[in-house]
Amino acid sequence: MLSFTPKTVTKELLISLPERSRKVLMDRYGLSPKGERRTLDAIGKEYGITRERIRQIENHSISLVRDSESYTAQMEALEDLKRALHTLGGVVAEDTILKHVPKSEADHNHVVFLLTVGHHFNERREDANFKSRWHVDEQLAEAVERALSALYEAIEPHKLTPEEEFAELFAKHLKEQGVKNRPPEVLLRWLTISKRIGKNPLGEWGRMESPHVRIKNTRDFAYLTLKRHGSPMHFTEVASGIQKLFDREAHPATTHNELIKDGRFVLVGRGLYALKEWGYEPGVVRDVIRGILSRDGALTREEIVERVKRERYVKDATIAVNLQNPVFVRLPDGKYGLSR
Repeated sequence: MLSFTPKTVTKELLISLPERSRKVLMDRYGLSPKGERRTLDAIGKEYGITRERIRQIENHSISLVRDSESYTAQMEALEDLKRALHTLGGVVAEDTILKHVPKSEADHNHVVFLLTVGHHFNERREDANFKSRWHVDEQLAEAVERALSALYEAIEPHKLTPEEEFAELFAKHLKEQGVKNRPPEVLLRWLTISKRIGKNPLGEWGRMESPHVRIKNTRDFAYLTLKRHGSPMHFTEVASGIQKLFDREAHPATTHNELIKDGRFVLVGRGLYALKEWGYEPGVVRDVIRGILSRDGALTREEIVERVKRERYVKDATIAVNLQNPVFVRLPDGKYGLSR
């Protein structure tokens, strides 16, 4: 994406600095061949001065670079870097810049240094809501962040949304902030600026605090596997699905134990599990019958069988046996109700 070599440009920018100033900048930004970035404290101890003094030297050295003839001579390279950021969207998370702009990992620190010294670029440091990001347009940066905050507030806590639909929803919030007609790839880059919004391994977006987005354990992988399948699965199938979808080893017995312990899953048959959000209620067949009669009133045996089988994979005879329980009573008209 760049027409120049970042290492070469940083070398030219540093060449006219006093030795200590050059050394401080190289240490702070990891511009030496080793690429090691050093803290203010570590550099201060080397020179026998305070970290605050090192910070002052760093800031003064950057000012010297900006005022130098070398900086003017490298203006074309800095303009090229500005065009690269504009192509990526004008407001870009630092990790995204480093993914797309440098030709190699060895150039990462040099690109960050050029962003720091270049007067074209403004940094917004990482905070509770957003990653470290750079921009070339202050108003656009403000608008994108307001839209990201509004998007977060608009989505339900545990809802998952396919990427294309999520990008469209984001576009609506951007439009409210006066930002229109941006390419889908730019919208997706802007989404990654937020620390409160994220994408799970299946490409579905939602709030980062949701276990459906920030996947931590087998239960979360099982949830996504069942959700992708769309209908009840045997626990052995869930384990196989986790392996297939996420290339993550899942032992059937371990998976079964996790399904049992998590309220998102409902046992609907012998070893068969469904998601509670699909409308299944936990409990044995007797509990299901009780819930149906409480909700719908007295029903015939056939109606009860039909409705129970929407929620449980059981034989008709099993349902009939459960109807003999004292909690149910057969009424004069042949229907079944709850005993008083």
